[in-house]
Amino acid sequence: MKYIIILGDGMADEPIPALGNKTPLQAANKPTIDLLAKKGRCGLLCTVPEGFQPGSEIAHLSLLGYDVESVFEGRGTLEAASMGITIKDDEMAMRCNLICIEDDKIKNHSAGHISTEEAHELIEYLNHELGNENVKFHTGISYRHLLIIKKANKHITCTPPHDVPGTPYKNVLVKPQEEDAQQTADLINELIIKSQELLKKHPINLRRKAEGKDMANSIWPWSPGYRPKMGTLLDQYNFRNGIVISAVDLIKGIGIYAGLQSIDVERATGLADTNYEGKTQAAINALKETDFVFLHIEASDEAGHEGDAELKKKTIEYLDSRVVKPIYEEISKWDEDVTIAILPDHPTFCRTKTHSANSVPFLIFDPKEKADNVLTYDEDSVKDGIFGELHNDEFMKQLTKNNI
Repeated sequence: MKYIIILGDGMADEPIPALGNKTPLQAANKPTIDLLAKKGRCGLLCTVPEGFQPGSEIAHLSLLGYDVESVFEGRGTLEAASMGITIKDDEMAMRCNLICIEDDKIKNHSAGHISTEEAHELIEYLNHELGNENVKFHTGISYRHLLIIKKANKHITCTPPHDVPGTPYKNVLVKPQEEDAQQTADLINELIIKSQELLKKHPINLRRKAEGKDMANSIWPWSPGYRPKMGTLLDQYNFRNGIVISAVDLIKGIGIYAGLQSIDVERATGLADTNYEGKTQAAINALKETDFVFLHIEASDEAGHEGDAELKKKTIEYLDSRVVKPIYEEISKWDEDVTIAILPDHPTFCRTKTHSANSVPFLIFDPKEKADNVLTYDEDSVKDGIFGELHNDEFMKQLTKNNI
């Protein structure tokens, strides 16, 4: 038996008036996903343990069966693994967004989805102006970058910028959780303020402003942590090998720490214009050679953060027609059985443009298992599924029960 998880990041939602009071999953035309729900077994999955924020880092670790409280060390350390950067024992890593601030408020978390080429020049500029032996910036993809600080204290409160669009940035600067973390909080806030002075005058931002684009006029570091200690999925679920396919450094990093090999796909952007066909073919090729494939598609989450319900519906339809359908049609020809799971990591509400901790719908199509009574895949229909609501490592155990 082989296994593939197809994850549509953030594709769960709530009913939206513009979609006839349906969720994007309910409004989307997704015949192949619905077919797999009809042939498979469904339920809800709680991916955000109590006490944690509903970020992709938490939700992914949780749905992959990890005890989040034991292994989570911040988003930055996971993204560093994807970037091939080793976090040393005396270092703290943080995700570092390039964001757009307008009228002293956070306009968006992505600087208008700035290109990686533009972002690289800005990050290198910041390294020259603000970097030193204790502070180092690393370029990631688009607006997603990395900040590493030596001898820092991770016990600080940082606000993810995608959670607070429209908020005055000064209201959500870094705060210490203990007295010893005050110096770290002060340093990061100083870097934020200095970055604003530097970036607003940079030629790239002056050009973006002239073109009517959002400027990347501030850094925003968040999710601090040290090097995590994680066991591999290969050992836990008896896989010989596995692959992770994503355009997002965070997901690649989780996969690498989980013992999976990361495959890059040309023109995979993490947006609605991503290379669906390339990622699909990469997943099919990987399934031919490996036991487990984790295929991550970011587009629905980004559409949710933009508050664009129509685009979010369209990304789900793309997932169905350009990813799930060709994968299902291909593996249906094979002699070896393949189990398919489809789910989001968390909901991303178009109304609030933020993540939610609500449980997410999932389906598991295992050709050896009898189907339940669910006929379509969405947030409500799966409540009638055989699994009810799962928690912690129960999803992975159900997915791989014929393999353990």
